[in-house]
Amino acid sequence: MNVLRESEWRERAARHRARVEPELADVIARRDRGIKHPIDDFLFHYYTLRPSHLLQWHPGVGHAVDAGEALLGHPFHAAHGDGSVTLDVAGFMAKRGRTVATAERLLRASAAATPRFGCFGMHEWAMVYRLEQGETRHPYLKLRFPPDELAAIVEEVGCRCSHFDAFRFFTPAARPLNLLTPTRETQPDLDQPGCLHVNMDLYRWAGKLSPAVPSELLFDTFLLARDIREVDMAASAYDLTSWGLEPIRVETSEGRASYAASQRRFAERAAPLRAALIGVVDALVARSDATIPASRGV
Repeated sequence: MNVLRESEWRERAARHRARVEPELADVIARRDRGIKHPIDDFLFHYYTLRPSHLLQWHPGVGHAVDAGEALLGHPFHAAHGDGSVTLDVAGFMAKRGRTVATAERLLRASAAATPRFGCFGMHEWAMVYRLEQGETRHPYLKLRFPPDELAAIVEEVGCRCSHFDAFRFFTPAARPLNLLTPTRETQPDLDQPGCLHVNMDLYRWAGKLSPAVPSELLFDTFLLARDIREVDMAASAYDLTSWGLEPIRVETSEGRASYAASQRRFAERAAPLRAALIGVVDALVARSDATIPASRGV
């Protein structure tokens, strides 16, 4: 158990807050004013954490905090006779054991998989395939092409989506165009580290495993997810130029090459974060007397 003296952990907590606050200032201001945003809305609606969760500091599993009474207001923390505070591993595993099992299964599977870079972001196009402007999931965003032209691009480029949580939002007309039929059951077999959504989901797992995950790692996964989402939307069929986001024109060979290059960069950036999350799972298992239950969804 790594013991953090009060001066040490308070410095880390202050450093964390100083890092997070400027990154979330615009997010909080827009939320207070009810202003939509195509990147932030996804990160704070599809993923369930709030800005306040990212601002909180906790050391994660394997650390004891001296004079850490302030952490007792956070879930799953317990005080000990020597005045230190640690993660309540037994309580955490009792509540989230199945989530830990699912996270372990998917994180290890994607870490071991061979990355693939040939989907060219067509999943976002398939989500608006054969829809009119007002029928899309983001009706406040304009499409770059009329429906017939957009559909022709999807059919020409093709759909190779392997991620269930992207595929499930395909329009009914687009589903037969995909080379695969991902399901929740086949997710461990199909998730792979070249997929933008698999790498964005590191933020999902960091959130679900918090506060066992150190706050610094949680925020690293958030920053990765935000950068990926920006590319995801830039490569979509939506026109985000008014939001300062120039399109990645995946309808062209140059745009597809640019998209694949971004996938490679994100795969490299995600690898150490995925490994760190697997380390959190391993630490939870090592400190728990309970056997991890079989995963049964998230």
